[in-house]
Amino acid sequence: MRQPTRSLSDKFFLVLKGMAMGTANKVPGISGGIVAYVAGFYEEFIYSFQKLNLKALKLLFAGRFRSFGYYINGKFLGLLLLGEFISYFTVSLGFDVLISYYPILVWAAFFGMILGSIYYLSRNYDNWTRQNVMILLLGTAIGIGTSLLDPAQDNANLFFVFFCGMVSITGMTLPGLSGSYILILLGNYVLLLVDSINAFLRTVVLSFQGDFTWWYDPAHMDLLVILVVFVAGSLAGLISLSHLLGWTLKHYRYETNAMIIGFITGSLGVVWPWKEETYKLDSAGDIAFDVTGNRIVENYERYWPSLQDTHTWIAILMMAVGFGIVYLLDHYGSKENPV
Repeated sequence: MRQPTRSLSDKFFLVLKGMAMGTANKVPGISGGIVAYVAGFYEEFIYSFQKLNLKALKLLFAGRFRSFGYYINGKFLGLLLLGEFISYFTVSLGFDVLISYYPILVWAAFFGMILGSIYYLSRNYDNWTRQNVMILLLGTAIGIGTSLLDPAQDNANLFFVFFCGMVSITGMTLPGLSGSYILILLGNYVLLLVDSINAFLRTVVLSFQGDFTWWYDPAHMDLLVILVVFVAGSLAGLISLSHLLGWTLKHYRYETNAMIIGFITGSLGVVWPWKEETYKLDSAGDIAFDVTGNRIVENYERYWPSLQDTHTWIAILMMAVGFGIVYLLDHYGSKENPV
């Protein structure tokens, strides 16, 4: 794939898309891959990660940094990662606050965005054979089935942690499957995205203060090892899955896109706005909080809203807003839409 030439405005919008991906990846039930798919840069995204291979490593270790950057489409990945980094400290924190005070309205907006994604992707898809419809239904069934599973118990076995890393990265590469939500189902969301990250942040803070007592704390060191194994699994999953997706997009383009649309459709069950969260409890029996001070969701209990409630109609309005946001994304990225 030839790397496109981007104007300054294109680079700016790519950073914004990275911010949107970062926000989506952080919310259990939302997939950052949906942003890449709807905004029209999904194939370039997969192609770029495909280039993280032995040739890239040889260029890197040979000190040919410019060639390495060009080979892996570094400017594109760099702008996306910059957007995700900015998002973590800005937009995603704002969503944390909004979802704490107005959960139904925020989930309604996400629901509308996914509905909009399904509509525009289906509208642009032009190969609805019987086989591809069956593949679409299979992807939808997998997405819905995922939303109905009960969470497992946490498991600190390093082989399982590595597996969690490989599976959780699907939220970035497979639109419609949320990596955060999959970790909740596997029972390791708190261990991997809360406890281990808290341990890492504590390590950084203490080290800057000249305090290295964490080195002699077995429990702390275990969490750092778990984080390293999780990151290694995520990288392995990202590279292997991007190669697999790149191959399927090349040889089975329509079938792959039908499956992805199915995954996105199935994810509607996860982001259904009207649900009550059940929260993770700490050892004292109190609600546990993550590093940003938010309550840690363990699972959801869904229910039907009352049409007599004014708040329900406000939520439906937010769905329309979410749908409109996708319309704008589709309008901007229509020239590059991969379907």
